[in-house]
This record gives sequence, structure tokens and C-alpha cells, in this order.
Amino acid sequence: MPLSLSSHSLHPSTFLFTRPSTQNYNFAKPWLPNSLLLERTITRISCVSTRPKRKSASKTESSEAEELVRLLMRSFSDKEPLLKTLNKYVKIVRTEHCFHLFEELGKSDKWLQCLEVFRWMQKQRWYIADNGIYSKLISVMGKNGQTRMAMWLFSEMRNSGCRPDTSVYNALITAHLHSKDKTKALCKALGYFEKMKGMERCKPNVVTYNILLRAYAQARNVEQVNALLKDLDESIVSPDIYTYNGVMDAYGKNGMIREMESVLSRMKSNQCKPDIITFNLLIDSYGKRQEFDKMEQVYKSLLRSKERPTLPTFNSMIINYGKARLQEKAENVFKKMTDMGYAPSFITYESLIMMYGFCDCVSKARDIFDRWVESGKQLKVSTLNAMLDVYCMNGLPMEANKLFESANSIGVIPDSSTYKLLYKAYTKANVKELLGKLLKHMHRDGIVPNKWFFLEALGTFSSSPPSPDSANGTTKLLNRPKDSAAT
Repeated sequence: MPLSLSSHSLHPSTFLFTRPSTQNYNFAKPWLPNSLLLERTITRISCVSTRPKRKSASKTESSEAEELVRLLMRSFSDKEPLLKTLNKYVKIVRTEHCFHLFEELGKSDKWLQCLEVFRWMQKQRWYIADNGIYSKLISVMGKNGQTRMAMWLFSEMRNSGCRPDTSVYNALITAHLHSKDKTKALCKALGYFEKMKGMERCKPNVVTYNILLRAYAQARNVEQVNALLKDLDESIVSPDIYTYNGVMDAYGKNGMIREMESVLSRMKSNQCKPDIITFNLLIDSYGKRQEFDKMEQVYKSLLRSKERPTLPTFNSMIINYGKARLQEKAENVFKKMTDMGYAPSFITYESLIMMYGFCDCVSKARDIFDRWVESGKQLKVSTLNAMLDVYCMNGLPMEANKLFESANSIGVIPDSSTYKLLYKAYTKANVKELLGKLLKHMHRDGIVPNKWFFLEALGTFSSSPPSPDSANGTTKLLNRPKDSAAT
């Protein structure tokens, strides 16, 4: 199909990605640990929204709130527990600060501490039960894979006197869609969607449709995507740029180019103008399929539009040219990027490292890695993993092990993703000595693998099962006392 993204035939719109984030449960006997049971305040029940009003708050007030939250986050430690820190600032901490705290704690998987903050809030005189608070907590629980806790909070919200609205159901749907059983999650999500249609306060909005459309596109369910798009067309809700970008991105990541282009045509016919996210997802999707003519055509359309390329634009082109072993083209993209005044990010460096790895230029990949280390900037685990991956894909497990052994000296601490990468590589190469050393390192660092670690690490090597020695080493490791959380 034609890939013209000319602005002459399109109409401007706005964009926001929504992350997909149902069956009623009876929680007559809450299973939440007693130490975290949420106290209810019956005499002060109200459902007036207390969530921060972004439009009315000045930039100064917003920055002051964010600064206080950063101070609170820095103060949390084993020596000074969360509640002690909150009590220290009890005179100034309010609802807006707690919202920011939920967000920050959720990003670092500290969902239990989110509940501690919530319990602390309920004890304050200024606390008023609010849908917005529960919606935020349900969303955080979902992103951290705590679906049952999200359901418990939904039940707790209704018991507190608050009536669910569209935003709460959207958060609940999203929470279910983060669960591992996607088939069951989609079924529940669709059930909630139909239930929402019958409740005046909870009618599906464009966010609801966007969540479901992206989820079904990720599940490759074209029939259900088309049914939802038809339902959207017949409703009073209008699609936005989120709608189209979400579906196209999901199709593109699944390699469903024809379906992605069909949604692009629908977007253009509805006079919705592409934004930079649209251009980037098209570039990335075509690049991954090595349809470089189309990828380059989209890039040219981007340069002719009012949008400007971003670092993800160039990073995607570099890595995808690299996978096709088109080293010169990838290097030209990097040169063009720097000539246009863009400063490479750590992701750009990782893309270059991987590109040279795919092109069998291990020494150049190591030069890029060393340049980043010598720059004095923070070295991320993902950058270390990229260099380790290059060594392993080029049949150099000994060099990978040498870099792994020196990780602490260059300022980076390997995590479970590093161990998983090396376990997979060493198993594939059948390097028993290195595999044994890796298992000892895992035990020393408190990395206790669960079954998912081995399923994911060995899933692609069904034709090359691990050796008996490595299997025995794994068994011995798993039988040791668990002194750390499983990965």
C-alpha cells in the first residue's frame, strides 16, 4: 500500500500511549496480612475527588511537591523505615505527595510500601476516600503483577463508600492485562467492558477502547480488534491518535505488517495526522522485517513533515540495519544523527554495540563500550548485557566471562537479566566450567532462580538440552537455603 504520510490529507490530533492495564471476586475475608490491613474511616466518607488538579496548580507548587517526594524517596532506608520518614514530614505531606509516592514506589516494584503509604494516609485528618486514590493504587498493583491485590483494593473501595467510575474500571482492566494468563485476562477485560456499557457512571471512554484494542492486537486477534473498531465507530466516542498508534505498534511488534498498514489507512481516512510516535513505530516495524525501502520512505516523509526525528528514530534504524549486517548504512545513520546535532544516549551506544556484534566487528563493539565507560557516565546493566551478548553471539564465552568478572570494578552490578543471558549462552556453547562458575556467582550474590528463569533461559534450546553436569549444578543450587528473593 502507499506509505505517503503527507500532511495535506491528514488532520492534526494529539497522542498518548496507554498501557493495557476482570470476573467479580468475593473478598468477604480479606487475605491481606494483618500488618497491612487498611483501616476504614466510616465517619468521613466522601467521594469528592482529591487528586491533584494539574491545571490549577502552578509550576512552582508542582515542582515543590516533586522535590518533597524526591526527598522522601532518598530518606527511605532500612535504618529509617518508610512510616518514620512520613511521620517526620506529617505537617506538609498531603494527597498530591502520596500520588507521586505511589508512582515512584511502583516504578521500583515496592508495591508493599505503596500500601504502607496508603494506610498512613487513612490515619491523617485530611484524608478523604477518593476514587482517584484507589484508581492509582489499582494501576500500580497491576503493573507489579499483583492482580489479586488490585481486586482486593477494588472491593475495599466499594466498601469505603466510593462508587466506581470509568477511570477505576480502566485501571482494573489494565491490572488484569498485566497477568501472565493473557487468554483469561482478555476474557475478563471484555467482560468488564460489556458491564461498563450498562452503567451510566462507567461508560467506556476512548482510553477504555485504546487499552482493549492494543491488548487484542498484541494477542494477534485481528477479528476482535476489528469488532472493537466497529463498536467504536458506532459509539459516541471518537478515536484519537492513541487509538491508532497503540494498535499499529502492537501489530508491528508482532510482524503483522499488512494489518498495521490497514490501520494506517483507517487513520488517514479519519483525517488523523501522524505524530512522531507514528513515524517511529512504522520505521521500527519495517526495519525489524528488513523492509528497508519502506522504512527509508517513512523516514523521508518524517523529514518533510512538521515533526522532527528523535533518538529512538535513529536507534531503531541503527540496530535494524545491524541485524541485516548492513554496517555502512548503520554507521551513516549515526553520522547523520550527530551531524544534525543529536547527542547519543546510552541506548544509542547499546544499539551501536549490538550492530557491530551482528556485523562480526567485536573489537569495534568493545571500543564503543570502553568509550562509554571512560566517559564517566553511569554504566547501566543493559549496556553491560549488550557487550556480553556480543561476545556470546560471536562465540567468545571466555571474553564474556572476563568482562562479567570485572563488572564491579567498572561500576555496574549484574542483575538477574545478566545471569539469564550468560546461562543461556554458556548452555548453548556447552561450556561446563563457566556454567559452574556462573552458578556459584549466583549463589554468592543471592540470586535464587525459579522455574521461569530456566524456562526462559533454555526455551530456545530445546534441541540442545543442558548437560547432565549443568543440570546437577542447577539442582544443587536450588536445594540450597534461599537467602534472597527469587528472580
